[in-house]
Amino acid sequence: MLKKMIKLIAAGNIAAVLILSLISPAISAEPYKVLVVMSYEEENPWVREIKTGIEGALGDTSDVSYIYMDTKLNLAGGPKKAALAFAKFTELKPDGVITADDNAQSMFVLPYLIGKTDIPIMFCGVNATPDKYGYPALNVSGILERGHVRQTIAYLQQLDPKIESISFVTHDGPSGRALKNQVEVESQNYTATIKGFHLVKTGDQLRALGKRLQFETDAIFIDSLEGIEDSTGRGTTNKDALRILMDAFQGPVVGANRYHVEQGALTALVKTGEEQGRTAAEMLLSAMQGTPIAALPITHNHRGRRVINVATMRNLQMRPRPIDLRGAALVNTQD
Repeated sequence: MLKKMIKLIAAGNIAAVLILSLISPAISAEPYKVLVVMSYEEENPWVREIKTGIEGALGDTSDVSYIYMDTKLNLAGGPKKAALAFAKFTELKPDGVITADDNAQSMFVLPYLIGKTDIPIMFCGVNATPDKYGYPALNVSGILERGHVRQTIAYLQQLDPKIESISFVTHDGPSGRALKNQVEVESQNYTATIKGFHLVKTGDQLRALGKRLQFETDAIFIDSLEGIEDSTGRGTTNKDALRILMDAFQGPVVGANRYHVEQGALTALVKTGEEQGRTAAEMLLSAMQGTPIAALPITHNHRGRRVINVATMRNLQMRPRPIDLRGAALVNTQD
């Protein structure tokens, strides 16, 4: 197209060039300005997945700026980071906003944006029911995060038919409490007996709980353990907290995300941050291009894939049938 325009200019056909420019707006169109506010730290595996999805969907259509609120490791500092996010919003004047996970909704969207702007806002990674934040709103929609809990338990029992009971262990935070609500609603459809749901605040509590559960349950289901405090009061990474739990509990531990399995959990039917980020970004792009928010209803994740840690499976002396491994992604524990 550009070569054709140059030839036309050389021929003095200015009128033809003007027509081509009118029917080819992409040549001169300015990229959309998008602000993404992440609840967690930049190096968080879930955050990296969401970012991959966002950038894959927005591509060259948008210039994307990121703010990281770090609330997994420093929840008390979240409101200050939210204020910085609003300062960035005011400076950038974006065409659209993506907010990831629950803390970005409660600390940033609700106090700073709802009722104060009409630009489109898409959320992703939200564990709570959307009405907790007043969603959907006139300019807000997005994708909820829902764990494939029932399916993961059923797959664990397929790998080891002796599993009859399971307990849940998560960090005592918004994501953990939202998973607890999900389990309370769904548990009558689970194929294992639920022995308890434990919200944990410190590493010492986690260690003691793991030792106790060794005698009370056949397996443990974890969601994010990140943010559980160490002896100095600092939030730990999920990897370090999972190591504490698995040192204390010798049975199978299953997770909700791929990184749980890569860090040592046996298996998961994973939900992905990539799906969350891509869906929110695609919805936002549609909104920035003129699609009404009412035509972009709140959705939730649908995709799931089996992931198995072969080193953990070997350590547990499990010998599943070849058919049980068909279609699963096989990983080893990452250092």
